[in-house]
Amino acid sequence: MTGATEVADIAGVAAAIGDPSRARVLLALAGGSALPASALAAEAGVSASTVSGHLSRLLAAKLLTVERDGRHRYYRLATPEVATALEWLSRIAQPLPVRSLRQSTRAAALLRARFCYDHLAGRLGVAVMAALLDREVLTAELADSDDVVRYLVTPAGQVELAGFGVDLSSLARRRPTVRYCLDWAEQRPHLAGPLGGALAARLFELDWIRRGHSRRVVHVTDYGEAGLRDTFGITAD
Repeated sequence: MTGATEVADIAGVAAAIGDPSRARVLLALAGGSALPASALAAEAGVSASTVSGHLSRLLAAKLLTVERDGRHRYYRLATPEVATALEWLSRIAQPLPVRSLRQSTRAAALLRARFCYDHLAGRLGVAVMAALLDREVLTAELADSDDVVRYLVTPAGQVELAGFGVDLSSLARRRPTVRYCLDWAEQRPHLAGPLGGALAARLFELDWIRRGHSRRVVHVTDYGEAGLRDTFGITAD
């Protein structure tokens, strides 16, 4: 029929996510890394044969992509929007019970600092976003007539970011430079989009942050604590 519009298959994608093992697979990949099936089976707590079926289901739902390196296969989230969807679902989901000290320690670390695809989230990610707004590196405005906040890099902010080693010209082809992403735990936005990814990459280059042993967890180094404080006025807790 002429003029008909497609209706999103929300039920289909929800069914793909809505299995505890598949949800754990997606969360393991929410830090942006590509992982082999063996690592994802361990994260999900299932056998290799079982995780194979789950991965096929997630690939069919276009939530994952697979990369081949010789005889090996590595899986990653299909798009940053999948990680964003997981963040939003976490806002309305009931918390899982914590049954061990290890789970408690990991949960606390995720709340403190973690990766949401390629950018920082948790208290650290929110603090970085707030600092850039306070320093007028970013400015916030309502987009057109919608009640949607749009973040823009100011001219002075471009200079400050360039001095920090983040070249915005390399991000010019990717819009918007800053994307709205509400942190599920803090209920405040953290820095997402190409700028969020580029800034996180720069913090890695400076050895201000390092990945933890647990998937997605980020740790601030001693250099990072001093650098974040002196550069952005951020105190990492």
